[in-house]
Amino acid sequence: MHPRLAHDLADLPDALDATRLLATGLLDELAERPVIPSVRPPEPEPLPGEGAGLRAALEEFAERWEPAFGASAGPRYLGFVTGGSTPAALAGDWLTATVDQNSNSSLDGAGQHLERQTVGWLRELFGLGAAHDGAFVSGATMSNTVGLAIAREWLGERRGVSVAEAGVAALGPVRVLSGAPHSSVAKALSVLGLGRAALVPVRTLPGREAVDPAALDEALARADGPCVVVANAGTVNTVDFDDLRAVAALKERHDFWLHIDAAFGAFAALSPRHAHLVAGLDAADSVCVDLHKWLNVPYDSAVQFTRRRDLQARVFQNAAAYLGPLGDTPDLVHLTPENSRRLRALAAWFTLRAYGREGHRDIVERCADCAHALGEAVDATPGLRLLAPVRLNVVCFTLTEDPTPERLAAFAGALADEVFLTPTVYAGVPALRAAFSNWRTTGEDVRRIAERLGTAARTGPALTGG
Repeated sequence: MHPRLAHDLADLPDALDATRLLATGLLDELAERPVIPSVRPPEPEPLPGEGAGLRAALEEFAERWEPAFGASAGPRYLGFVTGGSTPAALAGDWLTATVDQNSNSSLDGAGQHLERQTVGWLRELFGLGAAHDGAFVSGATMSNTVGLAIAREWLGERRGVSVAEAGVAALGPVRVLSGAPHSSVAKALSVLGLGRAALVPVRTLPGREAVDPAALDEALARADGPCVVVANAGTVNTVDFDDLRAVAALKERHDFWLHIDAAFGAFAALSPRHAHLVAGLDAADSVCVDLHKWLNVPYDSAVQFTRRRDLQARVFQNAAAYLGPLGDTPDLVHLTPENSRRLRALAAWFTLRAYGREGHRDIVERCADCAHALGEAVDATPGLRLLAPVRLNVVCFTLTEDPTPERLAAFAGALADEVFLTPTVYAGVPALRAAFSNWRTTGEDVRRIAERLGTAARTGPALTGG
């Protein structure tokens, strides 16, 4: 054994304790450190020939790299839709690396059993029935890709071909209908060989991002044979929801695969005040839910559900003698693009076991309350205006005067040490969005954010031309 490795192995308990101290120090200051620090990352260095050992690497990271990292796990990082890591999820993730399982095969199957139990808990959490099977993937983009890959095979089944065997050329033209799809849907269609041009926009309701069911009905009537519908349960800009029951009811007259992108909107099911938004989710043929958003587990983690596991296994089966037969209950290796992956389910198992439905309901409702409070503050701040009602956990707003991308970037930059916001365009208007999904965020954070927004609106560079 290399002497550095041998030394670090002997020193591992103390070195891990030093790592724990560094980690807890970061977490202790998370609420007060700059959300986006002004420190520049260090310049690249050549690969060392002779390593310095774990302790030296730890010290160098703490000195040179850690100060440049943003507080994305903290309570005022409101860009994208970013959760943190609950204490239990963090512990689960540390143990994920410790046990280092590639749990895709039943030949060493404890991890598979844990994942299946965790998927069952998630299915119950989101109000899905027993007909839905699930598997962990890396994020919403991969979850949408897997769901649409199964939809592609279903289209082949309807047309008498197996795309998994014959290739996508055997399928012919495909139509994928959606009102306000996430960008990952077009990306998935590109990856799957269906093409971005297969995505057909359908009219949305006036002033909304939710699809107009009547327009969808008309588009389905014009479709040449079976097609795919991507319904949205929580759009990025305004967290708008398609009427899932109305969309599903169209199956009585039209032949289509219903994929529901519920990356973070599915969590509305946890709150009695908001559960109506996802009524009809169980009618989906496939569902995308992103867990490193509102479940507050570490990156990367998402789950993909489907009613047609047989088609899923037909797409993703991996034929190799060392894996054994496919069987009635396929190993996880046969259900996603990955032949190997970390045991993502363990962090989710930990946080669900530790806090249960009620603990996670509290996170969802507290985030929704924070979003509504910030929406009210924006509405009351001269120089700012809301672009859409706050439906769940996102506040979409802009400058009252001349909201150019440049002025909005300057405005957001003036706030970056206190709160991180991401840019968007809604209804043709450049805007900013604040997404609440971190378990640490409280009303005090909203007060601080609102105060800084007001100050920047009065004196910031975006409004003075600076």
